[in-house]
Amino acid sequence: MPATVAARPSFPDASVDPRLVDAVLAAAMGAVVALAVAADLEGTGRAGPATYLFAAGLGALLLLRRRLPRVVLVLTVFGIFSYYIFDLPPIGLALPAVAALFSAAERAHTRAAVAAAAALVVVAAYFRVEEGLPGSYLFSYDLLTDVALAAAAIALGVSVRARGETRRHQERLRSLAAAEERNEARRRLESERVGIARDLHDTVGHALSVIAVHSNVAAEALGRDNDAAAQALGQIQAASSATLRELRNTVKILRSPASGPAERDGLGLSGLPQLVTRAREAGLDVSADVDVAAGALDAGVDAAAYRIVQESLTNVLRHAGARHAWVSARLRDGMLELSITDDGVRQGGAGPGRGLQGMAERAGLLGGRFSAGARSGGGFEVRATLPGALSP
Repeated sequence: MPATVAARPSFPDASVDPRLVDAVLAAAMGAVVALAVAADLEGTGRAGPATYLFAAGLGALLLLRRRLPRVVLVLTVFGIFSYYIFDLPPIGLALPAVAALFSAAERAHTRAAVAAAAALVVVAAYFRVEEGLPGSYLFSYDLLTDVALAAAAIALGVSVRARGETRRHQERLRSLAAAEERNEARRRLESERVGIARDLHDTVGHALSVIAVHSNVAAEALGRDNDAAAQALGQIQAASSATLRELRNTVKILRSPASGPAERDGLGLSGLPQLVTRAREAGLDVSADVDVAAGALDAGVDAAAYRIVQESLTNVLRHAGARHAWVSARLRDGMLELSITDDGVRQGGAGPGRGLQGMAERAGLLGGRFSAGARSGGGFEVRATLPGALSP
């Protein structure tokens, strides 16, 4: 038994001062022994100040029972033996030791308590036999009483210690459960934070790419083709307005912690026509082949698929210099297969950026697979396979 456990108070009511409990126990033990001395059942007439002083000392030892339980037990046993050596009025052997036996067992020194009790019982039996006490009386009453008192004291101490250990174990379990709940709340908060950051990256990145393309068109057409310039400026206005609306929705969610991911991820593959339209208006010829029935996907999967397509088209507009892009979405055997390819050429040596990393994270969080890289025939391809329905 670790010392840290044994050193704690084991009484159920932690609001009671342990010193007060020990003082009451010491006074009670001293009073019980003093009554046994005063009774002088064998009529020795030897009760005197020394005997009552012994009773007081035996009780006073219990004030140290928490800090020095084995010392108290040893001193109690030797004190009882010394008492009888001086042929003082009989008080029994087990009775004066019950509190010391209880304390030793309570403080996780059960073996010491059992050994002390055995020594007391054996010594008591030996001297009773020497005194000529009939064996039938010894084994049917006297010895049985001593054994019962010692066993009850030790059993009570073990029981009190076990209850204390159970209570402390329950408290540790409650503390661990509370800590796990706090950690889980932090993980959820971090997941939400990362999700919002990823959505903002995708939304703002796509909008800025569209705005950059149309601003170049407007700059080139200004003064030469005012209608084309006006159309490009209109596209910039539409893209910026849509992005501002989504940013406002995100800010609302940030201000309302009760809002969940489903509320944030309101888009899905049903929004692909708008994405394709904006990409075409930015000068990219996009073909879309979507073979997914409405409502066939979980909301989280649907939103992730939309974001992957959005970020892929954003990358094509930013980096590829492509003329054509192809988007394919098919639901096969409960798995959503996404493919976004283009005929552009990316700069060599450029490592995966935040966009590709974000798409891979989205797929991984849903238990899906993600890959991206140059095609053997030219161009670039993004592939993602997502579960159509999330496990409960």
